[in-house]
This record gives sequence, structure tokens and C-alpha cells, in this order.
Amino acid sequence: MKTWIPDARQFAYLNWKQVEALPKDETLLVLPTAAIEQHGHHLPVATDTLINNILLGRALTKLPEDLPVYALPPVCYGKSNEHIGFPGTLSVSASTFMAVVRDLGASLHASGFKKIALYNTHGGNSSLVDVMARDLRAEFGLRTFSLFGSGGISFEGVSEQEKAYGFHAGEIETAFLLAGTPELVDTSAYTVNYIADVGKPELLKPENSPANFAWLTRDIAPSGVMGDPRPATAENGERWIEAAAMRIAAALEAMARYENHYRP
Repeated sequence: MKTWIPDARQFAYLNWKQVEALPKDETLLVLPTAAIEQHGHHLPVATDTLINNILLGRALTKLPEDLPVYALPPVCYGKSNEHIGFPGTLSVSASTFMAVVRDLGASLHASGFKKIALYNTHGGNSSLVDVMARDLRAEFGLRTFSLFGSGGISFEGVSEQEKAYGFHAGEIETAFLLAGTPELVDTSAYTVNYIADVGKPELLKPENSPANFAWLTRDIAPSGVMGDPRPATAENGERWIEAAAMRIAAALEAMARYENHYRP
């Protein structure tokens, strides 16, 4: 799979003597978590993993050269059972995903590392990443951080409807890949579906409210798309990649320099 991670930041490119020589108390290792799953008719099943790599790769180029931050190989397979039934979706269970992250944390702990960041770009993994960040801290004493998506940028120019309910293969994800891998985007195959209407608020919502309903993609999106990819442009994608990379880089630097001032 294509990678945008700079060679000098690739943990897997080091030999074991080089790994041994890293400053264990200071080094931050970033574990990307994503998915291989359907993304409509117009985007590849690797979309979440590609976006993770594009954003993290750009962010890593913005860090001070002497800051010891390395990207681990990604966990490409995620909890994607919301997309089961669509060809190309390769999902693992919650317990499997958490066991893999736990065992990788155990391996890093055995090698003497102290800091790990879980960088996630698949919504179905988000709650599991939060659980595992706490568990790695509790079981191994690892200083564990979590980081999500685009780092909280505002996506200027995107409609409120798309910001609220463009969950999957909509304008933002499509723009990212138009900028990063345009050869993998079929602009002739766009479809539009929304799970809810921001102009018609309901008591029960699909996500991020006090009262949610569980959903599967096939319930509301025959094409697999939840959002509207039609306004996406490579220009916006590049602008958002750069903005996200700046935010992600700032977060990674803060994590790498973080010290707990509240030790008992």
C-alpha cells in the first residue's frame, strides 16, 4: 500500500539495534488504526487507511527533526460491522481489535517504551480506542494518548448538513483522496444518502447525542455512501490536509513533550 510516512519516521525501517538505542522515556510511537471497508461506488475500500497515512505523513514532516516520533505500521482492519453485507468490507470484532492493540502495547512495553499515541481515522473504532488508551495506561503504565481524524479542524466551506451527517464517503473523505490519490476516485459514480436531516432535528439521533439509535449502513444507504461527495474538490482536499496536518503535528509534539506533573 502507498505510504506518505517519511522514511526517517518509519519505525519498521529500523533494525533492532537502532530501536534499542532510541531514548525510551522520550520516544513517542504512533499506532495508526483504520479500516478496510466499502466506501460507496466511487472510493476504494482502503479509504480510511489511506487518509490516515496521508494526514499522519504530512504531520510528521512538520515536527522538529530531533523530536523522536515514529509511526508504527498501521492496524488496517477495524470494527466495521456497520458495513457488513457490502463486498470488500473486512471487519474484526471489538474483542479482536482490542486484543491486537493490547498485545502491541505489551510488546512496546517489553521493549522499554513509555509513550504511545493511538491515531484513529475510522469511526467504528473510536469508542474502542478510548477504552484501550485507558487500559494500556492501567495495565502497562504506558503514557497513552488518543488522536482522532483531522485533529478538529473546522472544514471551512462544508455545509452544516454535510458536517453533521456526511459520515462516510462524503465530501470530506472524497476531497482528501482527490488530493492524495485522484487515480482511485471514480468521479462518475457519486451517489448521495443521508441518515438524518440537520434541518429536521429529532429526539433520537444516529450519533453524539444523549439518545441515539443503532444503525447499519444498509438500513439507510443502498450505495454505501452517507453524505454528498459531489462538491468535493482536490483543492479543498489539499487545503484541509494541510490544516489537519498542522493540528495533528501540534498534538503529536505536545504528546512527545508531555510529562505527568501529578504523580503521587
